[in-house]
Amino acid sequence: MSSAKMRADELDIDADLVRRLVAAQFPEWAELPVTRVESAGTDNAMYRLGDGMAVRLPRLPGEARQVDKEQRWLPYLAPHLPLAVPVPLGQGVPGEGYPLPWSVFEWLEGVNVYDEPLVDMAPAAVELGRFAAVLRRVDATGGPVSYRGEPVRAGDEGVRAAILDLGADGTVDAEAATAAWEDVLRLPQWGGEPVWVHGDLLPGNLLARGGRLSAVIDFGCLGVGDPACDMMAAWTLFPAGTRELFRAAAEVDDATWARGRGWALRFGLVAEHHYRVTNPVLAAVGHRAVREALDEYEKAAG
Repeated sequence: MSSAKMRADELDIDADLVRRLVAAQFPEWAELPVTRVESAGTDNAMYRLGDGMAVRLPRLPGEARQVDKEQRWLPYLAPHLPLAVPVPLGQGVPGEGYPLPWSVFEWLEGVNVYDEPLVDMAPAAVELGRFAAVLRRVDATGGPVSYRGEPVRAGDEGVRAAILDLGADGTVDAEAATAAWEDVLRLPQWGGEPVWVHGDLLPGNLLARGGRLSAVIDFGCLGVGDPACDMMAAWTLFPAGTRELFRAAAEVDDATWARGRGWALRFGLVAEHHYRVTNPVLAAVGHRAVREALDEYEKAAG
């Protein structure tokens, strides 16, 4: 996708800025080439540094908290997890006209599974479901709250606004979407202790090598809360035929699974509504999530 800004308050970030920041704060890496990494991500810009590192910079002032969170918690979580995750190598501070902290990570080889779809969905469904289950079992004491760990119904206002606009232009069936969302609002909510969630298991945040799932990236939504949000992958990525494999490996109860489908509907409607002009990749992921979730709701109702 292009480097056009998606929001008015985005910071100006380019390869020259990254070179200056690295040279000033990590002079041992100053001679390494810097290359922009194309991404549909909305919160951070990423640049490859040499062959083995990635520089990740928040695009928005409000996202600076992600830096400390990832630096603090990824080294703690990584040894427990069954898929590779980013390993922090350094933390930068504001400088060179850039006002926020930033990070250097180990580069993870692979292509995101939106750009290069997985060859075999079945093993990927099991592997990603197991990842969510293992993450959930790691001790969450002191973990930060994830906004995606909030009750799914907390997004009611944004969902209804999206249905209104998307229904008006025929993008979605407003009546079907409203009925499905009303079902979501009636679901029993999470009553357990907060658990770890990645919060953003979308195709663009999953890497594959040779067509097989290899890594999970972008932990900006990481935190603790209701595990339902990590079930979204069932509708944003996996076809109906492998969805149950993901569910079984994730080891969630019926209520959590149902809230996960509600999260897919909530995410999908809001993402397509907000990004259909500025980020067509993310809007397409949202559109798929809505289509798949509504298909299930309609089959259940019929």
